[in-house]
Amino acid sequence: MNRRNFLGTVAAAGLTGCAYKSRVAANAPALPSYEVVPRLMPIRAEVDRIFRVTVCLRPFRAAGPRLDVERVADKTVVHNYGHGGSGWSLSWGSSAIATDKAMSKAMSTGERSIAVIGCGALGLTSAILLLRAGAKVTIYAKERPPDVRSARATGSWTPDSRIALTNAVSPDFPALWEKMCRTSFHTYESYLGIAGNPVEWLDRYVLSDDKSAEVREPVPEPQLSFASYQDRVADLTPRSIDLPPGTHPFPTRYARRNSTLTFNVAGYSRQLVNDFLVEGGKINNVEFHSPSDLSSVPEKVIVNATGYGARALWKDESIVPVRGQIAWLIPQQEVNYGLKYGTVNVLARRDGIVVQDVGTSDMVGYNDANEQPDRPAAESAVRKVAELFGRMKWQQNGRRG
Repeated sequence: MNRRNFLGTVAAAGLTGCAYKSRVAANAPALPSYEVVPRLMPIRAEVDRIFRVTVCLRPFRAAGPRLDVERVADKTVVHNYGHGGSGWSLSWGSSAIATDKAMSKAMSTGERSIAVIGCGALGLTSAILLLRAGAKVTIYAKERPPDVRSARATGSWTPDSRIALTNAVSPDFPALWEKMCRTSFHTYESYLGIAGNPVEWLDRYVLSDDKSAEVREPVPEPQLSFASYQDRVADLTPRSIDLPPGTHPFPTRYARRNSTLTFNVAGYSRQLVNDFLVEGGKINNVEFHSPSDLSSVPEKVIVNATGYGARALWKDESIVPVRGQIAWLIPQQEVNYGLKYGTVNVLARRDGIVVQDVGTSDMVGYNDANEQPDRPAAESAVRKVAELFGRMKWQQNGRRG
């Protein structure tokens, strides 16, 4: 599920309670009853409904996530960072590996207390799994949700989104990735149906006027070969289906639909924090500037889950920032889908409708450490969504034809 391929096989849009006058032909081909497109409410894509613009720096490493063990003075440090755009998606599987290593080290020395550095996606899942493995756990972090970088993520299931470079990974990495992916996916199943819907399935649609544009997009140079492992886990998610003209309400010539997991990050993060605290964990607000600062931590075994922060903390120049910006539209309770139209990706979450111009390749945002929001770019992305809905001819209760 390389990010570009993923976005090319999923997304969503439409109108509910709306009768389209020009899209449904009298002799439109029929879809099986279980594939019929439901009525969809329009997204109010207006720039004055943008209530914030956020930027997230994804921690990309060419060789994939760092999961090795390092000795720092009298501390044993288990690393768990560098997942690119796949931090949330792989968090449980990656943290399970880090937990096994940390517990092994702790038990060999009779330690029961373990520290976790970082309170984002990887920090929280590591801490929870350590608690459930029998450890006494304290999280040390400068920030906690909603102020951590991972809280600004799009919220899509994208387990190989810029996870590594094809020619830079070890021979056993694809199998390791698959193990992390499957573990995470099956853990997320236990979060379905929980109050607040921290994790849920949504339909998404890819919309295009030119089918060839989906497979021959111009890309900036130089172009890196990002690893793609989606074929290894094709059984986990539904296949995409093409929607014939006349079977959907969209004004584009081509439409394709799939269903995928979505993380309502605000609610999901709160759920993880609550789970951790309820099970006996503690969170201390601390900022570390170098590995030597870890001497102030009483625990002898530490899981380092600092994400992009590891670049500065660990002086890890292998981490490359990948910038991603999101425009947040006021949430609409009646909108429960996502879409990709041109280069713009839209996802209706409970905490806001996220709009992101993902560009034409995975090189967009690569090695860009600028965390300042670009309001004009955010408005431009929202206007592209407005243009899509402006092309849709609809009427509701006899109005707006």
